[in-house]
Amino acid sequence: MTNERKLISIIVPAYNEQDNVEELARRLATVFDAETQYDFEAILVENGSVDRTFDEALSAHERDPRIKVLQLSRNFRMDGGLTAGMAHARGDAAVLMAADLQDPPELIHQFLRKWEEGYEIVYQIVTDRQGTGPIRRMNSQLFYWLASRLTDGRIPRNVSDFRLVDRRVYETVNVMQERNRFVRGLFAWVGFSSIGIEHARAPRTGGVSGAHTFSVIDLAFKGIFAHSYKPLRLISLFGLMLSGLSFLAIIVFAIRFLVDGVPFAGFGTIVCLFLLMFGFLFTMLGIVSEYVGLIYEEVKQRPNFVVRRRVGIEETDASRAGTTD
Repeated sequence: MTNERKLISIIVPAYNEQDNVEELARRLATVFDAETQYDFEAILVENGSVDRTFDEALSAHERDPRIKVLQLSRNFRMDGGLTAGMAHARGDAAVLMAADLQDPPELIHQFLRKWEEGYEIVYQIVTDRQGTGPIRRMNSQLFYWLASRLTDGRIPRNVSDFRLVDRRVYETVNVMQERNRFVRGLFAWVGFSSIGIEHARAPRTGGVSGAHTFSVIDLAFKGIFAHSYKPLRLISLFGLMLSGLSFLAIIVFAIRFLVDGVPFAGFGTIVCLFLLMFGFLFTMLGIVSEYVGLIYEEVKQRPNFVVRRRVGIEETDASRAGTTD
């Protein structure tokens, strides 16, 4: 590290987080004041909230100009908010985090120390998800297991969006304008030197989580399908295995017919077998349709976010490419 003061951008998407914005701004300011060798900017991305999140963000900006506000025209989900924030970031490094304070701002100190050691991506490894129910924890474990297996380990298990990324990293991701964005997967794909820091995820300090089961499952499927072709290969493998088993079964039943006569008279068995095969068939068609849907979204070439208003933020070439504002 040189003696030149470097700028750190903090990117915080916020959707219906009116109860957390003030405390978030206070804790971020404490971190900023403690890291005297750096300059900071916090880009609070108001992600189409229907409560007073934007008003609270404006109040935070008035109290501390280092807190800047980017209001989107509607909710573009977490990954759209992160994309919008990275497009407007100017820092030598950027920290991506959630606004619900489950990502503790104080962990930024450890992120910076690892960045000073030369790591270009420093991410949080969630050791415990406090304040979440058993279904949510089970969904998370299942997703990370599947994502790790289907992407050859590129998406590590229990790694959250909370991370510090070097300017070279987030500028590389900014250039990747694919529409079905799973930011964690993009950071894993681009490579660069990475290290994880283990930390428990704290419970929410206020508000209600918007990460419902079906929305989490939808995001998980998109993340896996956008970064792995293995589900398509499994269709071919399953078809070959099923064809082989069917061929062997035909031989066995033919022999039994020659030796013992009609092997069975089970109409119900035949019906159940047909239903089972149709179930497999529609499952495979469903996987193919998911990939077709991803292609459809890419072909439309719509922007990943649309900006309604900027407060304390200058428009950049990267931000202009992702908005019709």
